[in-house]
Amino acid sequence: MVKHIVMFKFKGTPEEKRSVSEQFKEALVELPSLIPQLKSIEVGININSDEKWDLVLTATADSLEDVAVYSAHPAHKNAVSIIAPFKEERACVDYKA
Repeated sequence: MVKHIVMFKFKGTPEEKRSVSEQFKEALVELPSLIPQLKSIEVGININSDEKWDLVLTATADSLEDVAVYSAHPAHKNAVSIIAPFKEERACVDYKA
């Protein structure tokens, strides 16, 4: 199994960041039902304003190839389009679990 951990930092006011985070989360949690290669996804919105990152996701798949299929899937691309105007930074780690 591969864990795919991604953190995002968004631009905008606190209200804008919260809104885009909530919209993105709603879209992401639907993905396991739409993308067979995606086994699970958990999304957290940061509640600590002293920290740098606004949102984190943990997704699981059987392999890095499945992570690539998930990343290229149209439903995932639609979800990513929600944050495109707000994305300031992204960090990612993929590892075998």
